[in-house]
This record gives sequence, C-alpha cells and structure tokens, in this order.
Amino acid sequence: MPPNSLARAATARIQVLAPAKELDFLDTQSLVLPVQVTPLEAWNIMQERPLPGMKLAFWLRDTISACFGVRRTGGFSGRRHTNTAVGDKLDFFLVEAVSDRILTLTVRDRHLDVMTCVSSNSGVLSITSSVKTHNLFGRIYMLPVGPAHNLIVKSSLKRLQKELEQRRTGGR
Repeated sequence: MPPNSLARAATARIQVLAPAKELDFLDTQSLVLPVQVTPLEAWNIMQERPLPGMKLAFWLRDTISACFGVRRTGGFSGRRHTNTAVGDKLDFFLVEAVSDRILTLTVRDRHLDVMTCVSSNSGVLSITSSVKTHNLFGRIYMLPVGPAHNLIVKSSLKRLQKELEQRRTGGR
C-alpha cells in the first residue's frame, strides 16, 4: 500500500493511515451518544473550550519542535467550524473527509504523519488516531505525546458527554 493512502476499516467506519501492524501509534476511544451529533459538531463542541493546560502544552510542543524544523501549530483556536469541506483546515489539521458520519483530519511532515478520524455509527462516536513515524525525531516526539494524547481524548470525550447530557435534559 502506498505510504499516503488510507486504509479503511469498513466495519467500524474509521480511517487510519495504514494497517494496524504498520502503525507506530493507534488509539480508539468511544462514547455512546446521549444526543445525536455529527462528527464535525462533536469536534466543535470539544474544541470550543480547550482543556486546561492545552495552550501551555502546544506552546511547549511548538517551541521544542521548531528547533527540529517542525512548523508551529499554535494549538486549537476554539473557533467553530461550519460548512467544512475536504481540503479545508481545522486549525492545524487538513480535512481529508467530512460527512454526517465521518471527519478525517491529518497532519503530515517529514517526521511523522498523524490521522485523527472522528466517526459516528449507530449512536456511538469514536475518535481514532493513527501515527506513522518517519525518523528518530518522530519516534522521540511520540514518547510523551502518545500517553498525553490518550488522556486528552479521554477528557475531551467526558466533557462532550457532559455537554450532550445537558442538551438532552434541556440544561442548555
């Protein structure tokens, strides 16, 4: 399979960079939705109020990574994205797929490729992130980022669930 092609896991409706055995990082976390939302709506809810400490984490990431030729991301803006199409940017991510059931975002550089897929299927929202590293810097970068990513997604899904529960009960 060519390195930049998408491997599809058809039964789960997720997209990953390559078959699991070829990935350097793979994480999927899910949430049973109390209220139906599209993947883009879920993304907007999760990003409109970034988690505490994220601004500092992205500043550290940008400061250290810039020394190795990695472009600065600036982190998440908190902007709400609407009318998103393939080829658009959601902050530092490139939109590779968007529909009522899937939102696939990527960042690719000489050190690593990252794909985050937000999918909705039968009332379950899943966030799947896959990474392929290309060199030593990419592998070292993922040492702290992998575990941090798991915590960030877990916390983001908890916040999303709380927000959607409030909407379901009319609290917002």
